[in-house]
Amino acid sequence: MRIPLDREGDQPLYQQIEDFLREGILAGSLPPETQLPASRQLAKELGVNRLTVERAYADLEVDGLIYARMGSGTYTLPPPSLPPASTDEAGSPLPLWQSILQDNHAVTAPPTSDTLLHAAEQTFTIAFDGGTGDPRLFPVEEFRKLLQHVMRRDGLAALEYGDRRGYAPLRTTIAQVLTSQGLRAHPDHLLITSGSQQSLALIAQLLLDAGDTVLVENPTYSGALALFRSLKLKLVGVPMDEEGMQVEHVERLLQQHHPKLIYTMPTFHNPTGVCLSTARRRQLLALAALYNVPIVEDDFVGDLRYEGRAQPALKALDAGGNVIYISSFSKMLMPGLRIGFLLAEGPIYERLTHVKWLHDLASSNLIQHALATYVTIGRYQMHLRRSCRLYRKRRDAMLAALERYLPSEVRFTVPQGGLFIWLRLPEGLSSEAVLAAAHKAGVTAASGTNFFLDHSAGDPYLRLSFASVTPALIETGIQRLGQALQVVKNFAKK
Repeated sequence: MRIPLDREGDQPLYQQIEDFLREGILAGSLPPETQLPASRQLAKELGVNRLTVERAYADLEVDGLIYARMGSGTYTLPPPSLPPASTDEAGSPLPLWQSILQDNHAVTAPPTSDTLLHAAEQTFTIAFDGGTGDPRLFPVEEFRKLLQHVMRRDGLAALEYGDRRGYAPLRTTIAQVLTSQGLRAHPDHLLITSGSQQSLALIAQLLLDAGDTVLVENPTYSGALALFRSLKLKLVGVPMDEEGMQVEHVERLLQQHHPKLIYTMPTFHNPTGVCLSTARRRQLLALAALYNVPIVEDDFVGDLRYEGRAQPALKALDAGGNVIYISSFSKMLMPGLRIGFLLAEGPIYERLTHVKWLHDLASSNLIQHALATYVTIGRYQMHLRRSCRLYRKRRDAMLAALERYLPSEVRFTVPQGGLFIWLRLPEGLSSEAVLAAAHKAGVTAASGTNFFLDHSAGDPYLRLSFASVTPALIETGIQRLGQALQVVKNFAKK
């Protein structure tokens, strides 16, 4: 590979190598899955130190432009894609029964900024409103080979429905992983589902009736709020602070509202990113046991820890079978995999297995077979370590940019893991107004109104997702956000 280097200039050699490769990837002259020379080979060809090439490769990997395939080499990834153009077309008149559904407000979704996001056409929008990791980090080629291996090994067995509880080797592997994390997990207590959202839906369908009350953190995951509202459940919020749910309020709320379920995300909470302290975890478990209320622990990205000491899962501290633990591979690997799981003991496990069968008979057997192999041979753990390394750098890039480009009166969390930073705007500013101005500047974020029981309570907040955006784009995006915030501040003064 010929890379012109200016050895007399001020720019370091590693940056020249990085810039040359970056330009080739973005321009398409180095298409996706192009194998790059080994660092030792390229260093020899260019007459530079091997560490110089390795540093250039490391920076490109952080930016999501290349990835290392174990035992094979380093390959290019697709560059960040531009958002697709909106093509809204007027449809034909709906039949009467469709119109009735259109007017039926029984199923409500949290308010979104969709109307704002389509208010102006952008050449390129930097998106901080996502809710998953970077799918470009997923080793697509490796997983494709795994699928081929599974088909050769298992044949038609991989295409049948399979065990309604889930593929036994996958349940065994997950049990081993959870046990290593301090949870008492047996394969016969694990149910494979089509993601955490389905796990939560199964639990709600089994345990709750319309009009029942659920205790939730306020704010909390918008998908859970939408699900509970669709089932006509009453929601009671528990306020949060930097240590998570304020458990001191829980006993009073249990006495006043008699909830049938407590739903919580104690580790790297969505949207705030905070973790419930160990002391509060024990208090919550004691209260739930005293008042005979089951807890659903949603551990959606608990493995994404960048620093600090890990708190035990609620399920790990639960000796009485009062916690139903749900998690997923979708956020960490590829959202389209749609593989999650729940851990529960006692009669509820068999009942949930039956309800799952009524829903969709079984989750994809082929994907389960491939995923079991992927985890068993250690590839998932390698992907997790790599993701933690890259996401930490992206988190740090966003924190630094927030300090640099946003006014000092803006407050934001510093999460020890997860995917999100929770930002509070200066007093008097609306998230919807800021988002409208931000979109015109070419950047998006999630409005805090999506996550509160009372939507207006979320108006001063934004949720920023850093995982799927490269450090360079994070820098540009936060600069645009700061400019948009200033525009709104100036307008508010008039």
